[in-house]
Amino acid sequence: MMGKWRSSAAYRIAFAYAAAFAAGTALLGIIVYWSMHVAFTHQLDAMITDEAQTLVSEYKSDGGDGELADAIAQREGSRTPERLLYAVFAPDGRRVMGSLRTDRPALGIHDLSFIDPVEGIDSARGQAIDLSPQRRLLVAADREWIERSDQTVITVFAFGFLGVCALGVAGALALGAYLRRRLRALSDGAGAIMGGDIRRRMPVGPLHDEFDQLAVALNRMLERIEGLLDNLRQVTAGVAHELRTPLSRLRNHLERGASDIGPTDPAAPIIEDSLRRVDDILALFAAILRIAEIESGETRRLFERVDLSLLATELAETYAPVARDGGRNLLWSVEPGVTVLGDRELLAQACINLLENAQSHTPSGTLIRLTLIASGGYACLQVTDNGPGIAKADRGRAIQRFIRLDQGRTTNGHGLGLSLVSVVAGQHGGQLLLRDSGPGLAATIQLPLFPIVPQISPEPSNGD
Repeated sequence: MMGKWRSSAAYRIAFAYAAAFAAGTALLGIIVYWSMHVAFTHQLDAMITDEAQTLVSEYKSDGGDGELADAIAQREGSRTPERLLYAVFAPDGRRVMGSLRTDRPALGIHDLSFIDPVEGIDSARGQAIDLSPQRRLLVAADREWIERSDQTVITVFAFGFLGVCALGVAGALALGAYLRRRLRALSDGAGAIMGGDIRRRMPVGPLHDEFDQLAVALNRMLERIEGLLDNLRQVTAGVAHELRTPLSRLRNHLERGASDIGPTDPAAPIIEDSLRRVDDILALFAAILRIAEIESGETRRLFERVDLSLLATELAETYAPVARDGGRNLLWSVEPGVTVLGDRELLAQACINLLENAQSHTPSGTLIRLTLIASGGYACLQVTDNGPGIAKADRGRAIQRFIRLDQGRTTNGHGLGLSLVSVVAGQHGGQLLLRDSGPGLAATIQLPLFPIVPQISPEPSNGD
């Protein structure tokens, strides 16, 4: 799960926002803590300064150590909440008044250590003032109440920070899940379109937020692309369809010309070659029209359950003699019961194209294998050979239309065989994969399996 979060941009953004919010909260807490600590310290300094000035005034107005000693004793006996501590020192460092057990301090306000009767060595904040050349007054306050205040602030902030972190994590998870859900909807739509469903559109929600605006823009772009593709298919199909008629007439004229002359006539080879070339052009136009028909998506309406195992076996048995006549050997291994949802005629044409491609572009003596297995929810129909194969850099080009690789230019064809297979696989929700079979080529049609609902047999009766 953690790996999925790290690999998800949505979760990374959400957690980065939560971390920034937590860091801001921590910085605010530190500032608040330090401000309160400084404020408490200033308050303590003001309190001990006021107390020291009061004792100085009493000492100077009454003019004696006796009055000062009584005032200090009275204050120490009152047990005020501030826990003020007092001491008067002689020039030699001896403590002559008060109960504060510490060394003779320097003048001014500063921190100091003293011996607490209960806690031992403790810290205090005190101010030292010279009452006379013989007396130095020290008024101090135990820092315990500041420490308690600091501890209270830290405790409250710690719980608050943990609560903020918990809310931040929860919010990050919710935000990440929301972003992933919206992005996954767009990704699924794009995947379906790349798979051949050009009429698929991105989902548009009721919020009309940035994701919905992006989906609307993509849908408009897709509509434009679909329109351009339809126009291109119509032009291509129209040109091919319109040229078929005059070419068919031309072929008929050539056939009549061939029947009117004898086989020894010098024009006979020329007419025969012309007929062969016209047949190639007609086959090319037929392939173009077939691809346009498949890409239009109209064949999807005729999809039904197809027993791919039976189809592959029939084709292998049919093409095995043809392969032997061409000096090649065709073997097959078909897993029974493999079914898909599709058009039987298109699937047969795709398999035939793979078999003919393996026969046309391999030397005599090549071993061709046809295998069909069901794996991971997909039917994998594979045709392999041990021929020259296709270089890895050329496999992407091999399925493009009218692309004929160097090793295939000496053979008949128009570069539409693998392209047709790829289009058929895409219309069935699958794909054509070309891999190295070491040596040779492995061409695999990967199609989603037909969902088979298991039949639940009735429970046997108890012989009622």
